[in-house]
Amino acid sequence: LLRDLVYASERVGQTSSRRSKITEIAGLLRRLQPDEIDIGVAFLAGETRQGRTGIGYSLIQNARTGAAADPRLELRTVDQTLDAIARSAGRGSVAERTRLLTELFAAATEREQSFLMRLLLGELRQGALEGLMIEAVANAANLPVADVRRAAMIAGGIAAVAGAALTEGLAGLQAFSIALFQPLAPMLAQPADDIDDALARIPEASIEWKLDGARVQVHKAGTEVRVFSRSGNDLTSTAIEIVDAVRALDADTLILDGEAIALKRDGAPYPFQDTMRRFGRVLDIERMRETMPLSVFFFDCLRLN
Repeated sequence: LLRDLVYASERVGQTSSRRSKITEIAGLLRRLQPDEIDIGVAFLAGETRQGRTGIGYSLIQNARTGAAADPRLELRTVDQTLDAIARSAGRGSVAERTRLLTELFAAATEREQSFLMRLLLGELRQGALEGLMIEAVANAANLPVADVRRAAMIAGGIAAVAGAALTEGLAGLQAFSIALFQPLAPMLAQPADDIDDALARIPEASIEWKLDGARVQVHKAGTEVRVFSRSGNDLTSTAIEIVDAVRALDADTLILDGEAIALKRDGAPYPFQDTMRRFGRVLDIERMRETMPLSVFFFDCLRLN
């Protein structure tokens, strides 16, 4: 039931201990049916399998209704409803989406409604981020964390590999491999509980300035080049400078990981939000290239020929 996940999410949010969070999530994952695993992992990570479904605050407010007295919603039902909402388009779609969401909220208890609202608005603050979910899946499946992390990186996130890890073990993870134009999840820093914990894990530490750019991953096969964001969105049409730079490199196939940033003529960076504007819905891309050109800095080569 959705109730079980909601209660686990609440307990995860109430503790600051990373180990306790992992134990709580792993315990829930072990109880899920195979076809519920991907749904549960996505929800606990504060996401839905459908990604952005176009559900905003006003739609939720119109759909919220009296809460159910007893918990009866299943994870599958929630996921199927979100699928139907995501597919709804064209004339009459707003009314249809409102109807579907109203029925979903009507079947949810008050605590479940609160969870669903925060989940759909991207405001589920419980501390179960990608890195922690990777460790929880490894714990639940009794697998090395490094193997789960590698598969999640290749597949674009832990939700894509959790089912294989929990049902097929190490053999399931080995089926994932790097492929061109299939964006890999970015390798992230490993969080620690506090400064003392962080410094205890490494022999030496240094601090340096960092210019804040936009994480990009670029795939090249012959003359075809595509640029992806850290979340896997295709940025190719708005990052022409990056496409031209990588297309000119002497390599048949490439996967490069780096950051893009808009620099002024004197080399000083534009504010981060200005750099991000380059990847939005730009009406006059040529003018933006003239006034705010992108530079790209690659720090990893993930594939070469």
